Amino acid sequence: MIIAKFLHILGFTVWVGGMFFAHNALRPVVAVTLEPPQRLTLLSGVFTKFFLWVWISIALVFASGMAMMAGMGKPPMHVMLMFVLGVIMMLIFAHIFFAPYRRLKRAVAAQDWKTGGAAMATIRKLVAINLVIGLLTIAIGALGPLAL
Repeated sequence: MIIAKFLHILGFTVWVGGMFFAHNALRPVVAVTLEPPQRLTLLSGVFTKFFLWVWISIALVFASGMAMMAGMGKPPMHVMLMFVLGVIMMLIFAHIFFAPYRRLKRAVAAQDWKTGGAAMATIRKLVAINLVIGLLTIAIGALGPLAL
């Protein structure tokens, strides 16, 4: 159980921490310092690297979460809430990856900066939503039954 808990914490730390960094530190700086061709090329490259880590994090969080829940019998309400929120986050990420991120990569390859900017705006909004859900999920996990 301790290994599952460690992998769970590692997975959500990489995922939520990466979103926090990208949304609140990286993107605001590149938005005011780089022109669209450089900004979108950079962000597309960063996402290529980061999204691999997100897929790994999702696998760790989901597998370790299921393992820990299996050992609980009937999981308490706060654990079920974390599970539901985690699945929502995974679905939002899958949408980001398979829709706006793909549009961003195609736009950068075609040097279509207007389409790339629109895709990036969608990614930014969805990452903000996932970040809020992720921080809420961490709070629920940290507070346990007190969260409800």
